[in-house]
Amino acid sequence: MNEKIAQIATKIKEGGKNVVFTGAGISTESGIPDYRSQGGIWDKFRPVYFDEFMSSKESRVEYWRRWEELYQGITRAAPNPAHMALARLNDMELLQAVITQNIDGLHQASGLPDEKIVELHGNTCRIRCMSCRRIIAVETVQQRLTAGDPAPECQCGGYLKPDTISFGQSMPVAEVQKAAALSQESNFFMVVGSTLLVQPAAHMPIYAKDSGAFLAIINLSETPCDQICDVLIREKAGLALQEIVKAVEKL
Repeated sequence: MNEKIAQIATKIKEGGKNVVFTGAGISTESGIPDYRSQGGIWDKFRPVYFDEFMSSKESRVEYWRRWEELYQGITRAAPNPAHMALARLNDMELLQAVITQNIDGLHQASGLPDEKIVELHGNTCRIRCMSCRRIIAVETVQQRLTAGDPAPECQCGGYLKPDTISFGQSMPVAEVQKAAALSQESNFFMVVGSTLLVQPAAHMPIYAKDSGAFLAIINLSETPCDQICDVLIREKAGLALQEIVKAVEKL
C-alpha cells in the first residue's frame, strides 16, 4: 500500500484542483451505521418514501420516530481520523472541495468550512418546512418531539422534515450542478468510503475521469469504477487518509 499512498500524496501535493468524494464508509468509523450492509439502516427499517411522508400523518409519525433514533447516534458521534485528515489537507490549502453523500454533519464538525462542502443528500442536522422552506432549529423540533408532538408542523401549517433527500424526492439541483462542475474541473479526484451505487452522485468520479483527472478510490468493497481508477486502495478510510496526509507533509 505504501507505493499507492505515495502516488496519491504526490498528486495531492501538486496543488491542482483536488476534490474528495465521501460516502457512508467514512462515517461508519465514527459509529454511524451505513445503509446497505447487514445491520445497516435499510436492514432495520423500510424507507419512508417522500410521497408517503407528504400524504400520510401515520408515515410522518413513523419517519420522525426513526429520525430520533438515528439522530441520537449522530449526536454521540465525533469526526474520526478520516474526517480530520481531510480537514488537515484543507488547512494545507490542498483541498478544493468535499462532495459528500453523508447527512451527518461530521465534515463540518471536523473544521471544514461550509463553503468547501457540497451535500448531495442534505443534512439531517437541519430541519426544513416543506411549504415555506423555512429552516427550524433542530433543538426546537427535538423539544416538540419529546413533549409529545409526533409529527411537528411549521407555524405556516407545512410539514417539517429533516433537510435530507428521501426516496422519491427530487435531488437538490444547485448542489448536483455544483458537484458535477467541481468533478469535471478537478485535476485529482478521490473517492472515500462509497460503493458508488446511488445516482446521480455515483457519476461524479466518471465526470472527473472523463475530464482527465487522476482518480483514486479508497473503499473496503468493490465499486463500479474500480476498473477505471488510477489507484485503488482496499482499506479503512481513517488509516489510509492518515497515511496519505503524513506522506503529503513529508513532500
